[in-house]
Order: sequence, then structure tokens, then C-alpha cells
Amino acid sequence: MKRYNMSWTYFNLVLASCLIFLAGIANVKAQPLAVAGESAQPQAEVTRPSIESIKGAVQSGAEVLRVDLTQALTDVPQGFSIKTPARIVLDLPGVVSSLGRSALDINQGNMVSVSVVQSGERSRLVLNLKQATNYMAHLEGKALLVVLEPVVSQTLEAGAPTVFAENKNRNIAPIKDIDFRTGVNGSGRVVVNLPNNQVGVDIRQRGQTLVVEFMKSTLPEGLKRRLDVTDFGTPVQSVTTFQVGDRVRMLIEPKGNWEHSAYQSDDQFVVEVKQTKVDPAKLTPGVGYSGEKMSLNFQNIEIRTLLQVFSEHTGFNIVTSDSVVGNVTLRLQDVPWDQALEIVLQSKGLGVRKSGNVMWIAPKDEIIAKEKLERESNVALENLEPLRTQSFVLNYAKAADLLKVLTGQGAGGAGGGVPSAAPGTAAPRLLSPRGSAISDSRTNQLFVTDVSSRLEAIQELISKTDIAIRQVLIEARIVEASDSFSRSLGVRLGGGGNAVDAATTQGGIQFGPSYAAGSVGAGPGSFVNLPASGATGTFAVSIFGEGAARFLNLEISAMEADGKGKIVSSPRVVTADKVSAVIEQGTELPYQVASASGATSIAFRKANLKLEVTPQITPEGNVILELDINKDSVGQLTTAGYAIDTKHVKTQVLVENGGTVVIGGIFTSIETNNESKIPFLGDIPILGNLFKGSTRSSDKKELLVFITPKMISDKAAVR
Repeated sequence: MKRYNMSWTYFNLVLASCLIFLAGIANVKAQPLAVAGESAQPQAEVTRPSIESIKGAVQSGAEVLRVDLTQALTDVPQGFSIKTPARIVLDLPGVVSSLGRSALDINQGNMVSVSVVQSGERSRLVLNLKQATNYMAHLEGKALLVVLEPVVSQTLEAGAPTVFAENKNRNIAPIKDIDFRTGVNGSGRVVVNLPNNQVGVDIRQRGQTLVVEFMKSTLPEGLKRRLDVTDFGTPVQSVTTFQVGDRVRMLIEPKGNWEHSAYQSDDQFVVEVKQTKVDPAKLTPGVGYSGEKMSLNFQNIEIRTLLQVFSEHTGFNIVTSDSVVGNVTLRLQDVPWDQALEIVLQSKGLGVRKSGNVMWIAPKDEIIAKEKLERESNVALENLEPLRTQSFVLNYAKAADLLKVLTGQGAGGAGGGVPSAAPGTAAPRLLSPRGSAISDSRTNQLFVTDVSSRLEAIQELISKTDIAIRQVLIEARIVEASDSFSRSLGVRLGGGGNAVDAATTQGGIQFGPSYAAGSVGAGPGSFVNLPASGATGTFAVSIFGEGAARFLNLEISAMEADGKGKIVSSPRVVTADKVSAVIEQGTELPYQVASASGATSIAFRKANLKLEVTPQITPEGNVILELDINKDSVGQLTTAGYAIDTKHVKTQVLVENGGTVVIGGIFTSIETNNESKIPFLGDIPILGNLFKGSTRSSDKKELLVFITPKMISDKAAVR
């Protein structure tokens, strides 16, 4: 029994030793696994996903770029698109390239090639396209898929004709039918049934009109018309078709913002015009921006990285100040790059200074402080710079006038070619504080003592202002035309007693040149006396009774006058550009002027022809004229002296060189009808003409003023 207990104890001891040994082995085996686990954790952090392959494909009718990676990405990479050149750029942070090359050719559909660029801890994927389009990126397992939207057909360029088919059939055939229909989304469709599918068609945009021409075709009379399709509610307002030579021309006139497309199916040609939809989120190019358009879509991107994108797109070298920091979020669609850059800089209070193809970008305060310091340094250097004396010989300007400009004392003389300050403003001083100048009127020279930079500025000023001033010949023609006409009819009717030649007259009718009261017979008289006014021609008739006891005298008088007259005055004057000139000719009329003391003196008033003009030559070669023209003449005599008939015009007009313009005209017309008659007797039909007289007159006068400016290029005298 005791032996048994000892063996059991020994057994327990051996078993415990085995358990301890096994536990040690397990501990030894578990320890390397734990160490391996700890060393594997840093290895997972070092390993980064890499690009294995890139290929293009077509899925469900859409073009897809597939990028296979070794590991799945956590987020869809950010990117942007560029319109010109057409590109899509994607940034893959923490991704390396294992392709072994940086460019791959795709050449499928709209995709041309793909470029992969490694930059720091990110890879940039650049997809080169044939035409700009939008895209959508998403993750599918370990792959990145970039799906391109279909390219929308663009509007034809204005003025560039598009030929749909060449006219291989030389026989001229008539158009079958022209119809107008409404399409989807309010579009208008012009449908033309052609005689065959070989008719050549040209379409081009001319302003706001679409011009469609059908080659070697004729238009039946029933189709020569203008279709008013306003009531259809489409952008098309009218369709006009007519024949032009051996072709048929169609004018389609839309309104508003529109775009068009055209296609031909067999012998049917269709032009569709639809309204352009404006994206409210799309910025329009502002005035003065002419850069290539680009699209940007970033969330919380660093401003320095964004400026690098601009540098890659524009080709400019960008130098960024150390104080340019921060992030920006923006979404810009089809915006000129210079406008987009200005928007980004304004949002961060930054400014830019350009020098050649280098742009320096810094905060505005820093730029202003740097420029201020640079200018202060230039002023300090100018005060230390040695003085030089230089003489300037003037050809056309006066040295005394230019001296006033340099010293800020006043403006140059008119027509001297010397610039002048604006009215009400102080003239600037062109000399430095240490500079001085004197002029010599005898030799027309200017002697200036100043620093070199100021002397160069003065030399440039003289070279631009000391030039011959162009001259203008202004010729005026003042034409006064008059047309007058008058007609007068009258009658004298009378009777008398015995005639002088009663013994020899046995009665009858006697004709004579005139009738004078009391010249025939005793006690004759006129009981109707309405002769014609003015110088007249007369015709008289005397009727005698038997024995010449009684007789009747009738005298008819008439006068007609017609006159035409024309007076042409042509003053001419030559003057320099922007210099007033006056020319006048006439008479001075004296008149008496009484003073307060009662004494009288003689004064004169002018009745003359006067032309006052100031020309201004425009850069295009036209002439602006400020005109003041008087045409006065001596009028009727009054108790205070002669009156003056005045004709005056004052205006400003733009005339081409050598052209003639009518600047004014006065037309007057006076018509008068007078009638004198004996009451009741003058109203008797036919016979009443013996008891009345009439006068009709017409007086017309017209004044026209013609102006012709001519620029003189040489010094020849005006002939």
C-alpha cells in the first residue's frame, strides 16, 4: 500500500513535469506568432495600392475607362475636366503606378490616350479626348471606372457651309414639297422632299438666319412662298424659299438662343431648330476674358495645389509667395481660365503681377508694400543720380510753349502740337525737383538739365508731339434759289356822247389799243374801272350807234410775269487740325447812336457772309466739323436805317474726307389770290367777268448749305 502511494506520487510528479514542458513549448511557439503579428502590422502600413492595368471598353453603349488596382480605394478620387484641349484629370492619393510606362494609347471612340504621372504620394491620371465631354467616376471592387457621357453634336460654325451630299446628278430637278412640323421639347422641323438622294445641300449660319441651298434644283411656283410659323410656338418664326440661278435657297429665321441640327434620309432633308437650354449653374464669360475654357470641381483643395493646376493648363510659370496658404472649395463649368483665376484670387484676397510668361501671386497687401518700397527706392536713387544737360531742337512746336509744359506753368499754344492740361486742373511738372529748363526763341531750342530717366521721357514726349499738324480745306456752298410767278386780269367799261368823227361814222364797231376816258366824244366816263395791276397790255373795243350819237367803250387789261433767280456763295478756308478759322465778306451799315447826354455818334452793323469752323480729324480719316455760318444781306429801309435779313446755321457734323453733306436748308413759299368785283354784277355767270378783276401770285425761295472738307497732305497752295 505504501509502495502504491509512492508510485502514485511519482506519477503525479512526472505528469506535472510533462505539463510544464508542454506549456513551455506552447509558450515558445506562441511567442514567434505574436512577434510576427506585430511585425506584420507596420508592413500593412507601408504597402500602398498600385495601378495594374488601364484599358478602354464599351458597356451598355457608353465608353468606359477601367483602371485595375491591387487594392480597393476607400473614396472616389477627385478630378476636373478641361475643354480645350479636351482632357479629364483624376488625382489618386496614395496610389503608385506599376505599369512601367507613363503613356498608353486607347484609340477607342472618344478616348485617345491615357497618361499616368507620379508626383509625390499621389498619381495623376490624364485622359486625352477627341472632344470635351462630362464624366462620372465610381468604384467597382478593386477597379475604378470612368464613364464618359456621349458627345453632343455642336452647332455649325457661322458662315461655314456643311455639305451633306454632292450633286452627282447634273440634271436639274424640282423640289417636291416643303413642310413644317413641331418636334419634341418645342423644336421646329423643316422637312424638304428632294427629287432624289443625289441633290447636294449646303447649310450655313449667317447672323441669326440659317441659309440652306439645294444645288441643281428648281422650285415650283406653288412652293415659292414665305411660311409664317410663329403660331407653332417654336424658335422658328418664318421659312422663306425662292429660286437663285440653278439652286433653291431657303432662309430659316429663328429667334432667341437656339441651336440647329440637320440630317438627310434618302430623299428627305430635315433641319431641326431647338431652344438652347441655359444652365443656371454655369458661369458666362465676362467682358475682357479670352482664355481657354476649363472646368474645375474641388472640395477643400489646397490653394497651392489649385494654382499648380492653373500652371499646367495655361503654360504660365507661377511663383507663389510663402504667405499664400489655405484651402478652397469651388465648382466652375466651362469658364475662361483667366476669369476662373481671378475668382480664386479674389476669394482669398490675393493679387497677381505678370512679367512675360511668369505670374507672381501673393496677398494684395504684400504686393502693395513691395511696390511702395520699390518706388521709394527709385525716388531715393533719383535724388542721388547725377544731372545731365541736353538740348532739343523743335521743328513745329514752340520752345516757349513746351517750356511751360515741362515746368507745369500752363498749356501750350493752340495748334502748336504741345499737350495741355484739362480745364480746371493743375498742369503736372515733368521735370524732377532738381531739374531745370530754358528756351531760346531765336533758334527754337530747349535746354533741359535733369536726370537721365527724365531726359528720356522728355525726348519721347517731343518725338510724339513735335510733328506737322494735318490741315483741312473747308469749302461751303450757300445756294439761294427763288421762283416767282404772277398773273393779273382787269376790265374797264365806259360810255360817252358824240364822237369827234361822228360826221364820217355811220355806226359800227371800232377797235383800238386803249381806252382813255374823255378821249372820244363829249362827257365820256367809265362806270367800271378794274384794270390789271402793274405794267399791263390793253385791248379796247368801241361800239358806235348811227350818227355816233351814243357809243360804248370796253378795255381788257392783262399782265403775267415769271422770274427765276439763283445766288451761290462759296467761302473757303484752310486751317489746322483742332484750330478755329473765320472768313467773312460783306457790308457794314452806319447808324446813329445817341448817348445819355444827347450827343450822337456813328456805329456800324455788319451785313456779311461769314464762315467760322473748327475741324477735328478722327483716327479713321473722317473730319468732325463745328460750324457757324451766317448769310446776311441788306434789307428794306426803315426810319431807323436799313434792316438786315439774316440766315444763320450752327451745328456739328461728321463728314468723310472729300465728302459733301447738306447741313441745313430753309424753304419758303408764298401764294396769293386776289379778286376785285362789283357786287351782284360780278357774280353773273360769264357776263360777270366784265365787272371784276383778279390777281394770282406765287413766290418760292429756298436756301441750302453744302459743306465739303478735304485733308491737305502737302504744302501746295489752295487753287
